[in-house]
Amino acid sequence: VFPLPACGERAEAIERPQCRSGAKRRRHCQNMRQWPGVRGRRVLAVQIFPQLDHHMAISLIGYVDRFSAKPDGRIECKVSSDFAEPFDVRLVRIRSGDPNPARGGTKIIDLPDVFATRCPSRKQTTALGSYGRVPHASAFDAGSESITWTALVWPTLLDGAPMTILSKGDPSHAGIRLSLDADGISADVATETGPCRATASVKLSKRTWYRVWLSINPASRSITVGCAPHSNGGAPEVVATATASTALKPDSAAELLVAAHDGETGKTAIFEGRIEAPLLFRGVVKTASAATSPQPSSIVARYDFGIGIDSRHMHDRGPHALHGSFVNMPTRAVRGAFWTGKEMCWRHAPQDYAAVHFHADDLEDCGWATSFTFTVPAELKSGIYGFKLTCGGAEDIVPFYVRPSDARPRAKVLVIGSTYTFQAYANHLRFNFDDAFRARVKAWGAYPHNSDDHHDFAHSTYNRHPDDTGVAYSSRLRPIFTMRPGYLTFNDAKGSGLRHFPADTHLIDWLETKGIDYDVETDEDIDDDGVAALAPYKVVLTGSHPEYHTSGTLDAIEAYKAQGGRFCYLGGNGFYWRIARNPKIPHMIELRRAEGGIRAWAAEPGEYFHSLDGQYGGLWRRNMRPPQSIGGVGFSGQGLFEGSYYRRTKASYDAAFDWMFDGISDEILGDFGVSGGGAAGFELDRADVSLGTPTNAVILARSEKHQSHFVTVPEELLNHLAAINGEKPADLVRAEIIYADLPKGGALFAVGSITFCGSLGNNGCDNNVSRLLENVVRRLMA
Repeated sequence: VFPLPACGERAEAIERPQCRSGAKRRRHCQNMRQWPGVRGRRVLAVQIFPQLDHHMAISLIGYVDRFSAKPDGRIECKVSSDFAEPFDVRLVRIRSGDPNPARGGTKIIDLPDVFATRCPSRKQTTALGSYGRVPHASAFDAGSESITWTALVWPTLLDGAPMTILSKGDPSHAGIRLSLDADGISADVATETGPCRATASVKLSKRTWYRVWLSINPASRSITVGCAPHSNGGAPEVVATATASTALKPDSAAELLVAAHDGETGKTAIFEGRIEAPLLFRGVVKTASAATSPQPSSIVARYDFGIGIDSRHMHDRGPHALHGSFVNMPTRAVRGAFWTGKEMCWRHAPQDYAAVHFHADDLEDCGWATSFTFTVPAELKSGIYGFKLTCGGAEDIVPFYVRPSDARPRAKVLVIGSTYTFQAYANHLRFNFDDAFRARVKAWGAYPHNSDDHHDFAHSTYNRHPDDTGVAYSSRLRPIFTMRPGYLTFNDAKGSGLRHFPADTHLIDWLETKGIDYDVETDEDIDDDGVAALAPYKVVLTGSHPEYHTSGTLDAIEAYKAQGGRFCYLGGNGFYWRIARNPKIPHMIELRRAEGGIRAWAAEPGEYFHSLDGQYGGLWRRNMRPPQSIGGVGFSGQGLFEGSYYRRTKASYDAAFDWMFDGISDEILGDFGVSGGGAAGFELDRADVSLGTPTNAVILARSEKHQSHFVTVPEELLNHLAAINGEKPADLVRAEIIYADLPKGGALFAVGSITFCGSLGNNGCDNNVSRLLENVVRRLMA
């Protein structure tokens, strides 16, 4: 038992076997990393975390099959309800997702006349964990013949709990399992009187490749299991044999599984680590070399994970083509046992990347049944909507976007929903949901559920798997707590503490207050439709943090500007990370945190190329598309969630900008707001002509007096004394507001701060930040 932090709350012990399964195990593995002296030790029993005493069961929750739809399009909603009675649904329009009482709380407009229904309750569960599966085929069945299974493995979590390498059926009845556990490598084979086990007692090391195998000889009723280092590191091969007292029963009508076996409640004992080249052949072997090179005529199946790296496909090079598929998106395009370092891109040397990394908390799709379908009415205005679910005192609002109709005139202004960023941050586990934070949530009536408490829907690309490797994929086919109106990210002492989806409703509420008509499109819409999604609009506005982009979204924005579009980048740290999509798996995004930038984790060397599209990952800056070339300014400094203010520059007083500062007599802009207390805060962007800021851009205001915890971002530094552009590193901690005229009547306006939109609503939207943006938007609309 390891101790809880001193908090005075009740705790109860859980035995390790229970701890190893399902959400409990994942919760423990995630949380152990924050406690010194625990990570890496073999834990025999685990205590419930103090959060669980606060834990509110989620009795009603849902998700949609897509983030947006046009009028006459369909959206399916999948709901899990623990209640016996039906749950009610009604459409709502989301104007403000800020629950701060100082701002009047959330603004959710009921639209039951547009859509309302009642649906039967149904509890729906989610199965986490990735694995490979191959349908049953008669070629797998050994009958009276001897058979050998072998694979290369690279474990990344060795906590003593069993992890399956290969399995078929249940050894308690009929079947085989090869696994790794506290004793070494074990083989379990069913017999007439129960499972027979053979164990090669060996202490494996993490992040080391091993050849493992099992052989079954029905005639002698013997099982042989072995383990040997893949490279000669001095460690000897370890081989063990067991003989059953009754006949072996290895055959089973079950599917072949890689990295998991069938348990009572689904696939379990997920392997944490990499597996390469599973091989099944007839005969018995006693050595690793014999397991590696069987007679070709004896081969039943030879799996090559270097084929179809950009897919879920599991390819068999053997004579029977016993192909399979991967479930829940294990990580592909990772270094295998034969990686040499001569090629860094898997497309050039797929044989070097013929491994797959499995995790117990991977998730591609919750797979819930559809509870109801909504057809968007032809007359419904573009905007942010939601399905409000209610039952037995429980409530959930599942948001989505309604795109503009092709059959009606468009608004002059378009707002881009940064759904790729929302997806990258989906269910971000921050470890900050303490008692004071909970008290604020309760007092404000904010969204009650937090990712720190709930782990059944996987976490974000800012988190790590139980084996401490970074989360590279994110799905939108799951409930997303962080994408809910009223969700608080921080217990912000100076404001509301909103980020992402709810923070962007500050802009929506401002547009509504000012009476500026607007439409909405999402990142995914723009990625799919290209510049055609932007072209009809005089002005395009981003939200507060459009950080994650594909080449498709950037291409569309650049084409829009080149055609005379007027683009307003209203956030900070935007256009930063490159992500990948695959049209065959459109609900997934992939991220490789390569080389530089402020990172929650670092991609492994040699693994900087995405599996989904084969392109180089990391910062867009390192892909020769710096943020300044898209939005005019780019990431320069970062601190805690606090804001400061801007001071107008001398250039802003030029008569050419009188229209922009009409009605503004202040030199100081934005020394207020509900995002960290100021309009210039948290993550800051600056202009840099060498990185793509237009040469005619004018810096109109610059932030100052940032708190001591702000730092220069690492990609700007040569060393601790010098920045790449020759400035002092400390001087790069600044946000800049810029404006540039673009060809064909286009324009570019950028504010350089994540917290800017949090200042729009102060004093009923009557303030200098609000006036500045209104002057810009109305001028560019004209």
